[in-house]
Amino acid sequence: MAKFFIDRPVFAWVLALIIGLGGLLSILQLPIAQYPNIAPPIITVSATYPGASAKTLEDSVTTVIEQELNGAPNLLYYESQSESTGLATINIAFAPGSNADLNSVEVQNRLKRVEARLPAEVRQQGVRIDKAGNNYMMFITVQSKSGNTDAIALGNFVSAQVVDSIRRVPGVGAADLFGTEFAMRVWLDPAKLTGYNLTPLDVTAAVSEQNIQVAVGELGGTPSPKGTELNATVNTESRLTTPEQFANILLRVNPDGSSVRIKDVGRVELGGADYSTLARTNGKPASAIAIKLAPAANALATANAVRARMDELSKYFPPDYEYSVPYDTSAFVKISIEEVIKTLLEAVLLVFLVMYLFLQNIRATIIPTLVVPIALLGTFGAMLAFGFSINVLTMFGMVLAIGILVDDAIVVVENVERIMSEEGLSPREATRKAMGQITGAIVGISLVLVAVFIPMAFFSGSVGNIYRQFSLSLIASMAFSTLLALTLTPALCATLLKPVEAGHHHEKKGFFGWFNRTFARASTGYQGVVARVIRRSGRYLILYALIIAGVVLLFQRLPSSFLPDEDQGYMITVVQLPQGATQERTIGVLKQIEDYYLQKESKVVDQMITVAGFSFFGRGQNGGIAFVRLKDWKERSGADETAQALTGRAFGALSFIKDAIIFPLNPPAISELGNSSGFDFRLQDRTGQGHEKLMEARNQMLGMAAQSPVLAGVRPEGQEDAPQLRIDIDREKALALGVSVAA
Repeated sequence: MAKFFIDRPVFAWVLALIIGLGGLLSILQLPIAQYPNIAPPIITVSATYPGASAKTLEDSVTTVIEQELNGAPNLLYYESQSESTGLATINIAFAPGSNADLNSVEVQNRLKRVEARLPAEVRQQGVRIDKAGNNYMMFITVQSKSGNTDAIALGNFVSAQVVDSIRRVPGVGAADLFGTEFAMRVWLDPAKLTGYNLTPLDVTAAVSEQNIQVAVGELGGTPSPKGTELNATVNTESRLTTPEQFANILLRVNPDGSSVRIKDVGRVELGGADYSTLARTNGKPASAIAIKLAPAANALATANAVRARMDELSKYFPPDYEYSVPYDTSAFVKISIEEVIKTLLEAVLLVFLVMYLFLQNIRATIIPTLVVPIALLGTFGAMLAFGFSINVLTMFGMVLAIGILVDDAIVVVENVERIMSEEGLSPREATRKAMGQITGAIVGISLVLVAVFIPMAFFSGSVGNIYRQFSLSLIASMAFSTLLALTLTPALCATLLKPVEAGHHHEKKGFFGWFNRTFARASTGYQGVVARVIRRSGRYLILYALIIAGVVLLFQRLPSSFLPDEDQGYMITVVQLPQGATQERTIGVLKQIEDYYLQKESKVVDQMITVAGFSFFGRGQNGGIAFVRLKDWKERSGADETAQALTGRAFGALSFIKDAIIFPLNPPAISELGNSSGFDFRLQDRTGQGHEKLMEARNQMLGMAAQSPVLAGVRPEGQEDAPQLRIDIDREKALALGVSVAA
């Protein structure tokens, strides 16, 4: 094989160019991520049942859907939350590697089967299915420069002009609006309703009857009488649009000609459709769009596309409106890949310098320097074929492979130079002879290395997903290195190297002469040390055994973790007030948190966004969350300016806020596996003891965990039981009085 390419160097160059071009084109198509897709793909089902309690929601919606999901192909597990706000969320996890689109279709088909069994109010609101990641990739906020525009007006603008456009950006899996659009709100006076003998049901019926769009007909429509010369559409009043029009809706006309209108029993105003969540950016009212990444989407490309779309849309914003990006997790992905690429380039440069130092021949040094990048480019082509991404692990595999890639090329170059120096053969003849001697050795070395790394590709679970891409990218690099060592490297040796006289040795003058003499003395000294070790092998075997024992002891004592915590340039703070606390109290706590981060931690914190009414532990007026973006890593050089240090300080400083439990969290290395570092634990009621017994067992377990020396920061996930007012209706009396249960 090598002889074929030695005689046809152009063929070797063409093959190398094909590999290089394929790699360059693959780089443009490969997705970029921090880590491979480790977490199983998640499909989220959301349903809204206005006015329902958590128990009612669980019995009539959540359980019905869960029962139908059993037996779905590739289903691993599902978990659900039924909240007192009327929102049910079911997260359905499928087997890693399964097709997210097919999983989504399967969920839709199964929902269709139970749609008729769901309450009419739920069907009217619609059941939503998302195939996006669990956590938010970035936040886009729109705020007023002057501060004169309230959150409702901002939310209405974002809902009408921005959010739909963001949802169409490629790579965006979901875009949730933390804000609200305008709605007509009717505030009724119960005393006046009673005085006119009316109920709220009468008001809603009147609004539904009179706020309609009627299709009246057409003048001169076909078929028309002969001689008709005019055609026009006939319209009447359309839907009502102003508070005055709604206020004049007739509720009743009395026999004496008098009438009762909505304005007689209440007031009408233009307000927000939903006040459950309120967002603030750096302490100012804002409307926020929380963006989740689509499965297998390119995080960097999606973030850049979203920013480009916002730049385009901002040209048409009102003069007082502006947008900002206070939270963007793709920045850490970008800097992680940049650091690995920087390490890759440094490794290539270092290899070049070391090779030149030992070979002391620029032509011989250029050959491995040309071969290594081509082998790396070929690896990118293999990554695209395997369905991998450009991430920290695949890049690390390529960094590790550089030394192996150079070894193959150096073995060829050094053997060719040795034969030319000893026998005085021409480069072409020396290359032929050298390849006849080392071809089997090169192939054998590569097969041994593949045998070392290939088992990692067959690990199962999340560990397998992590190491599979590392292993196969490393193996692909070695395979291309072996191929090029048998094709391009001998062709380059035969054409680039210059003939040397027999007996030629390395330089004996100047720097290289000093290096050669020093290296020769070091080699001689090393040989002497090895000879003494061999003569006293028993003593050194005992020393070796002690070293092994020390390694085992240290290995057992070292703490272990799935992945190390990293400073990703942002942190999260979860706020939980007592059950029954109002949104006003929650906003008061969030303002104190804003003051702490923006004032006392201004050296570290760049921007932040807070959301009242939303939390990773459930929705409600008593919940809140803050996403804090830190300044660039270049501006935070001190050990006390890292995300971990800030999290520790914030935990102590914010614990003095007595009105809430506050958890500053450093996000995990892999966001798909949770909202914070550590692990989640689920306590199940498998014997049907009921909710109260389950809560007792949970509280008992939390008390035991607080005393454990190996656990820290154990906290319940989800909202506590909320206070409720229950109305017991005597149905017989209601029907006897002519009052329906709905009324």
